[in-house]
Amino acid sequence: MALNPEELSTETLAEVLAAGGRPADSEREIKIVDTTFRDAHQSIWATRMRTEHILSLIDDVTNAGFEHVDLVAPIEFDVPVRYIREDPWERVRLVHEAAPDTKFRAMVRSRNLASFDFLPDDVIHTWVERLRANGFAVIGAFDGLNDIDNIADTLVLAKELGAETYGCLSYCLSPVHTDQLYIDKAKELLDRTDCDRIMLKDAPGLLTPDRMKTIIPAIRSVIGDRTLEVHTHSLTGLSPLTYLFAAELGVDAIHTSIAPLANGQGQPATQALARDLRALGYTVNIDDERVDNASKRIQEIADNEGKPVGVPRAYDGVHYMHQLPGGMLTNFESQLATAGLSDRFEDLLYETARVREELAYPIMITPFAQFVGTQAVMNVISGERYSVVPNEIKKYALGYYGEPLAPIDPDVLEKIIANGSSEIKEERPELQPALPALQEQYPDDDIDTILLRATISGNNVDEMKRYVAEGRSGQGEGIAGGTLTALVKQIADIAETGQFRLKAEDLEINLTKGENK
Repeated sequence: MALNPEELSTETLAEVLAAGGRPADSEREIKIVDTTFRDAHQSIWATRMRTEHILSLIDDVTNAGFEHVDLVAPIEFDVPVRYIREDPWERVRLVHEAAPDTKFRAMVRSRNLASFDFLPDDVIHTWVERLRANGFAVIGAFDGLNDIDNIADTLVLAKELGAETYGCLSYCLSPVHTDQLYIDKAKELLDRTDCDRIMLKDAPGLLTPDRMKTIIPAIRSVIGDRTLEVHTHSLTGLSPLTYLFAAELGVDAIHTSIAPLANGQGQPATQALARDLRALGYTVNIDDERVDNASKRIQEIADNEGKPVGVPRAYDGVHYMHQLPGGMLTNFESQLATAGLSDRFEDLLYETARVREELAYPIMITPFAQFVGTQAVMNVISGERYSVVPNEIKKYALGYYGEPLAPIDPDVLEKIIANGSSEIKEERPELQPALPALQEQYPDDDIDTILLRATISGNNVDEMKRYVAEGRSGQGEGIAGGTLTALVKQIADIAETGQFRLKAEDLEINLTKGENK
């Protein structure tokens, strides 16, 4: 039985653990959604798990008793094409063939998938159809502004196609992200999509035990007996305790990954949570031997390829200021070092917190974490705040991505409008279908490859196909440095005056220095 929130405290949990756990008649099952194949390596290995890695782990992972196995979000399509030079759709098919009875999950990111801009409806809807056709039994969606308009049709379509569906409530810590907001959003989500499950999605790892005591009952008051799951990251050291509080408050499922591909920027470790939940009297139907086998294989891959492993982190209060997700935080640090600007890292964190507040507290989740972080970099490097405005920031301010939850700082909004690209109109243009033209241009491509072309820029799809044709799939090294590194270097070296347009991969910024134009 779940405890009353007013009775729940760290002392309560400590007393239960010290007493050897709960009586057997109080047992309740806590289900585990495994994130090893998706968010774990996304957060710790920069999404560099290859298909061969997954297939070497799949027998143990899919037979370990997890309720679902999380496999893909859009980034798990983007990175294999750009960097590893693997066909991600072929990966999906091979994984489903290897474990046909497993419920694999796919998540859809708003209306932009792996790109920064919104994509036409025909791309989004066909993407969902192809996820289902390629075997996914569970399909969910999230939006970084919790704008239900951006995910409702995805969830409705996935359910019509026979998938189990989950809708995400993206978590953020701010004056506007109140319990009442989550009550309202949960109600709208269920009214419009009738999704089967609700996920409280905490990508920046901000949830605390105290916050759980009100937000979980608030969401439960709306969704009733519908499955409620929690997803968080281990960025402050509090996430294992947060999960124990979640269980005590009646959450049905939690997201974990198998150590050593756990902790740090990733999810808490399956091994530790299973142990602690059992000590509290809960049933966790996980095969420990299978998990241990997978753990040894992960360590073997890390040792052989020089990949990092997750390490538990100490509490860091500064994290609650900038709220950057773990993988992005690591990328910023390495990219600033590459650009010879390591001494500005702390400045960047504080500037990120300031920008986020000025922009009405967008949730630091893809793509808004990248937008806010890039604006912060531009402010730190250029010497004058908002003199450099990425196109995406102006589009965000104009409501292209959905309605901000609070007013944007009026002085900042004025600078964004003035210094952003004049080509960006106040009203978002209506998007025309994209697939017919791509199918005409690439008549020999199947629909899955056409979808990759619709979401991934440049010649990356052709390069991936070349690697596959040459038998070198999985051997790509991709583009060194990344988008932000290229932009930082150009900003640092730029002339004192003039107007410039800088572009690297999918991100474009316009810079005017010396005189407003």
